[in-house]
Amino acid sequence: MASYEKNRSKFKVSKLILYIILIIMAVVYLYPLIWLVIASFKTNTEVFLSPFSFPAEMQWVNYEKAWNAGHIGQYFVNSVIVVGTVLVVSILINCMAAYAIARMRWKLSGLVMGVFLSGMMVPIHVTLIPLFVLFSNIGLIDNYFSLILPYIVFTFGQSIYIMRGFFGNLPKEMEEAAVIDGCSLWGAFWRIILPISTGGIFTIGLFTFNGTWNELLVAKIFTNSNAVRTLPVGLTVFVGPNLTNYGPMLAAIVIAVLPTIIVYCCLSNKIVGGLTAGAVKG
Repeated sequence: MASYEKNRSKFKVSKLILYIILIIMAVVYLYPLIWLVIASFKTNTEVFLSPFSFPAEMQWVNYEKAWNAGHIGQYFVNSVIVVGTVLVVSILINCMAAYAIARMRWKLSGLVMGVFLSGMMVPIHVTLIPLFVLFSNIGLIDNYFSLILPYIVFTFGQSIYIMRGFFGNLPKEMEEAAVIDGCSLWGAFWRIILPISTGGIFTIGLFTFNGTWNELLVAKIFTNSNAVRTLPVGLTVFVGPNLTNYGPMLAAIVIAVLPTIIVYCCLSNKIVGGLTAGAVKG
């Protein structure tokens, strides 16, 4: 009994220490975001003279300037169009490719998977010059497609790898039962496999969203006008050689970061399940 009480007290102490460490880590990770929100309501003078204090007066005008004068509203819409298109098309293509590799028997499936995986070793920025030359020749510069096409292609390796592992763990008896009931292979994919694969789909969707929403260099090179520029490029407008409007710039950063936080909070519980389900078989 004495040893039990001793072990129980040790467990409580270790649990308390763990909670303290987690609280400290949460503060460390959340403080920059909290500071960003507070600083977005300050004037330029307050940002420099009192960076860690609350603003004397809430400068809501910073958000108005960022949205209207800084064209963040237009950039936000452009990002939604680009990211939304990339998400829908890439998820559809990657799921079909992963399904064909994981569930169908054909001689070149291993080779095709190796080709997709080799694409993960090639950063998108290595292809900027040939892509720029190609898009210039066919008139795709300063166009939504000049961003959408590279973004979709460079999701193939990681997304197909994750979904192949996810599909590989599903019992084949489900498809066999569907075929016996008169369902085609295409119908089994749409009606059975995809609905039960939401964990993997949410996982690759979150990775795709995060990478596409925050991408800067490709969008900076391939877009020239406000009608096509995305949010990361639009944020650079607030930085000038002689003066930087820190208040509106920080407000614009808050607007740009907010969708990522919302999406992550909504889908974070799906990530671990999707990754672990796809990690058992490879």
